[in-house]
Amino acid sequence: MRVKTGYTRRRHHKKVLARVSGSRLSRGKHYKAAREADLHAGQYAFAGRKKRKRDLRRLWITRLNIALRNHDNHLKYSQFIKLLHDKPVVLDRKILAHIAVTDPPAFTTIVDQVTS
Repeated sequence: MRVKTGYTRRRHHKKVLARVSGSRLSRGKHYKAAREADLHAGQYAFAGRKKRKRDLRRLWITRLNIALRNHDNHLKYSQFIKLLHDKPVVLDRKILAHIAVTDPPAFTTIVDQVTS
C-alpha cells in the first residue's frame, strides 16, 4: 500500500510559511516562493551574526581611539594596545570602550597605569 505524505508535508509547509509570514507578494503565500525566501533569510541571518561582531569591534576601537586622543598623552589606539599587551592588563576592547564612555576618570587611571 502506498503511503502519502499529507500530514507531514502540510505540517512542513505550514512551518516554512509561518517563518516567512509578512513577506511581500507570493513569498508569504506560496510554498515554493516561501521556501526560497526562507533559505535566503537564513543565509542573511548567518552572515549578519558574523557582521554584527565586526561592527561592534569597530565601534569599540573607534570609541577607544577618540577617548585616547582626548586624553593628555594624545596616544594613538595602536600604541595603547601595544602598551596593554606589554603590561599584564586583561581588559578587552569591549570593557575598555565601556569604561571610556561611562567612567572617564577610571579610564584615565587605566591609561596612566599603562603608560607609566
